[in-house]
Amino acid sequence: MAISNSDGFTAIASLSDFDKYSGNRLERVLFNHRFLVVGFCLMVTVLLAVAASQVRLNASYLKTIPAHHPFTLNYLEHARDLKGTGNALRVAVAMRDEGDIFNARYMETLRQLNDELYLLNGVDRAFMRSLWTPATRWQGVTEEGFDGGPVVPDGFDGDDRSLEDLRANVERSGEIGQLVAGDLRSSIIYLPLLEIDPKTGQALDYKQLSDSLETLRDTYQQRGVDIHIIGFAKVMGDLIDGLYAVLAFFATAVLITSAILYQFTRCVRSTLVVQSCTLIGVIWLIGLLPLLGYELNPYSILVPFLVYAIGVSHGAQKMNGIMQDVGRGTHKLIAARYTFRRLFAAGMTALLADVVGFAVLSIVDVPVIKELALIASLGVGILVFTNLALLPIMLSFTGVSPRAAARSLKHETPVAGQAPQLLVRLFGHFTHRRSAGVAIGVAVAVGLGALWMGKDLKVGDLDPGAPELRADSRYNLDNRFIIEHYQASSDVFVIMVETPAGRCVDYSTLRKVEELEWRLRELPGVETTKSIAGLSRKINVGMNEGNFKWDELPPNQSMINAAAMRSPRELFNGTCSLLSIYAYLKDHKADTLDSVVKASAAFAEKYNDEQTTFLMAAGNAGIESATNIVVKSANTRMLLGVYLAVTLLCFIAFRSWRAVLCAVLPLILTSLLAEALMVQLDMGLKVATLPVVALGVGIGVDYALYILSVTLFWLRRGESLAMAYRQALMFTGRVVVFTGLTLSLGVVTWVFSPIKFQADMGVLLTFMFLCNMLVALVLVPALACYLLHPAKPIAQPATSLKEICV
Repeated sequence: MAISNSDGFTAIASLSDFDKYSGNRLERVLFNHRFLVVGFCLMVTVLLAVAASQVRLNASYLKTIPAHHPFTLNYLEHARDLKGTGNALRVAVAMRDEGDIFNARYMETLRQLNDELYLLNGVDRAFMRSLWTPATRWQGVTEEGFDGGPVVPDGFDGDDRSLEDLRANVERSGEIGQLVAGDLRSSIIYLPLLEIDPKTGQALDYKQLSDSLETLRDTYQQRGVDIHIIGFAKVMGDLIDGLYAVLAFFATAVLITSAILYQFTRCVRSTLVVQSCTLIGVIWLIGLLPLLGYELNPYSILVPFLVYAIGVSHGAQKMNGIMQDVGRGTHKLIAARYTFRRLFAAGMTALLADVVGFAVLSIVDVPVIKELALIASLGVGILVFTNLALLPIMLSFTGVSPRAAARSLKHETPVAGQAPQLLVRLFGHFTHRRSAGVAIGVAVAVGLGALWMGKDLKVGDLDPGAPELRADSRYNLDNRFIIEHYQASSDVFVIMVETPAGRCVDYSTLRKVEELEWRLRELPGVETTKSIAGLSRKINVGMNEGNFKWDELPPNQSMINAAAMRSPRELFNGTCSLLSIYAYLKDHKADTLDSVVKASAAFAEKYNDEQTTFLMAAGNAGIESATNIVVKSANTRMLLGVYLAVTLLCFIAFRSWRAVLCAVLPLILTSLLAEALMVQLDMGLKVATLPVVALGVGIGVDYALYILSVTLFWLRRGESLAMAYRQALMFTGRVVVFTGLTLSLGVVTWVFSPIKFQADMGVLLTFMFLCNMLVALVLVPALACYLLHPAKPIAQPATSLKEICV
């Protein structure tokens, strides 16, 4: 059989000279029924495009917390008694003019806003608090004994006397630093939220809620006040608003890849086919989501772009193979079938590696990550059909430009005396032992350095506020205002104390609570604490004529019971079987949360008994600490799972442990370098960045698989490693460089996103695309120089779906 000088397949110009029943069964089914396949795809695309118009973009608080972590289970078990400690909003209403809040105009504005917020869908009205809510009360000691009442006095009409009463009540309420700012120029409306909207019975629509809040902000800021809003729901609302910008970035990526793809091929029809087949895969993915009952959320919204990026990578390889075959005189249908045979095993293995890379994310016990894993795996699975099968079939109809096909072979066989192509000059010398040894030595040194730097990688947020948004975003500016003006931080860590029914305020229990509070306040990240133990001390002072010598927990159960009668209901439940200890933190950085968890856990281990059990944790900071613990424990297991799966897939594809090492070792180096980069850029390992780490392994193996598949082909034919690798560079290496550069240019635009975690992902993905490309081009031949010498037996790689899957 006449073998072409590049890929080993006979160049056949006429269909009559080709056996259409050659090839494996899958190839025959697809290519001998091309019209049926295209018609089926067209019908499915139309149906799923209609379904895609129904996809919703929303978020869920419960989906962002670890589903089965002990902290979460403890919180959910007592959720009914802990209303307002989870998903809540804080709306600060600040004076814009000189003066304080004790004026009629401000109080009337606050009342009207309070009433409108009260009526918003999803607000847990029974636990809403502000100066105007009846539950906000003051207590004081007078000549006649204890006295108290609502902070806003009955019959308040805004005159001077009622304003003076209001000022006195606020000062006696203990709400300065909590609901009222220390400078008395603003106050907070606290809005606990329900996960399910009671009016619709559906999950709370964070976009709609955020829009309503912005409308109220715009309305009331025209009345001489400034409105500052923080809370999970507002973060999600701002993210969803910002994510509409993702569509612009997606369109930009499509334009960039189209332009570079055309520059690479100089063929309009093949460029359009590659982009069309890839976008069909994206349409199928988005259309399937509502049919399967899924929504897009701020974390999974980037999945369609990642699917698109992976699709372009594989599509370019198929297009390049067909173009080169056509350039050698092969008929376009035969060229499509040759390319299908030649690259199906490598492409299938690479896509399966991508699927595994995403699927392993389900190890992370956070529902939003599990959904991301499923959606991404589904999307990459769709590419198995649209880019490995549909794309070659479409190109078998359209063909490629003859001029572009001839151009693709321009540098394949250099003319005598002509310098070799740039890729060969740059990377060809790594097939020689001296250069290979140097490359491997440098890689080992760089890997060890990255490993040493990566040990400082922290889990969780490293910035205050909402690190998903820019530091100068409106939300983070609002958060900064509230931190600066209120003692009670928005980052609340709640410790639950279980006791027998009716025994929650026993003296022995409150002594332990008091001790834990003291230990927590000693931590640098804790601003203050609140519990019934502390309140009992204050009431004890009041019952002794305000003498602060009595500022201690009274060792008299009757006095403690009397104090409990005057305590807010959020400090203990109705059956007196659960106490709550509130720790207000300076921020929710990883170090802050870790110190609180360690101190609380050590205390619980020492003092838990049959009568008193200290449990962690509720509050937004408590749930976030659980998330950090889950992410940290899952990271190692996730990477091990990804590498084991990729190793197994490579072994099935190549049937050679030496080839597996050549493919996997460069991935390990890239993973180490990515973690070192995260340390240098002050990125924490968290829900938003964890998927990128797994993705880097899955996508990174694509480059090595395509290069190795051609290299092994020529090594089996007895060629030297230098010649085998040269052919690999000519056939797939050019496309590896093209896809690496193209995808990097596509995601690097994300750095301009208003969403910081998208910008962070853009930086990491750009680095990993480029690093995986360069490491594969350098280390694959360097490792092959020692492992894949032609003298060593090399197994026949898998060439069919059956061989890969069985």
